[in-house]
Amino acid sequence: MTSALFFPTNSPLVKLYTPDQERPTDFVIELISLPENRIGLNLVNAFHSALDHIDNFMLGLPKEKENIGGSLITTSSGKFYSNGLDFSVFKNDPKEFNPFFWGLLTRLLVFRLPTIAAINGHAFAGGCILAMAHDYRVMNSTRGYICMNEVDINVALKRGSSALIASKISSDTTLKKMLLECHRYSANEAKEYGIVDEAVPHDMVFSTADKIAKRLSKKALAKGEAFKMTKAELYYSTVLALNSGEFVAGSYLSKL
Repeated sequence: MTSALFFPTNSPLVKLYTPDQERPTDFVIELISLPENRIGLNLVNAFHSALDHIDNFMLGLPKEKENIGGSLITTSSGKFYSNGLDFSVFKNDPKEFNPFFWGLLTRLLVFRLPTIAAINGHAFAGGCILAMAHDYRVMNSTRGYICMNEVDINVALKRGSSALIASKISSDTTLKKMLLECHRYSANEAKEYGIVDEAVPHDMVFSTADKIAKRLSKKALAKGEAFKMTKAELYYSTVLALNSGEFVAGSYLSKL
């Protein structure tokens, strides 16, 4: 890529670029629906379009470059990484929006390249879930919290979302504190409890994520096929939950 791409082209919500021309397969997706980067149908579509471009670029690599590797960092600027779902869309038709959002989460979860969320600010609810769908997370220790606050706003967490969070956190105590108590984790707390991998000052968030990207880029051999399939097996049950068609929390209880 020689210049940034914007999705959609009119009223863009997502920016796709490669920060280093010598590393043409190390991509950055920047959320630019500021200030909050609320997740609605348009932003999810824009994100998919950016991922489509990356997929097509990788699959189009000539034979002699298929082991070049690659990576994907997602980030934003300002106060928020993402402040969660756009409830004006979500409450309109949750049965339509949930599978749409979960399709994006599934795609990120098993993406062919190593993925790193460079969490520049707050990541609440759906924004937290989006960050957790990445392989690695680097969080701003200067400002921002990561939090699953659904219970506090009277929203029951659905099967796919809860399965994704549980797949990334091994401690039952941390899961309860995060999902049932809606604890707001600072970056340093989040690192201590295994929610993020690195907690660094604001001006080091992207550079730290980029170091991880450089280190892991070489793992995406053969256009990332083995990397993708390994993640598909690692998160097998989570992928099934995200694609189960169960969009009403606790609906299985009525069948017992």
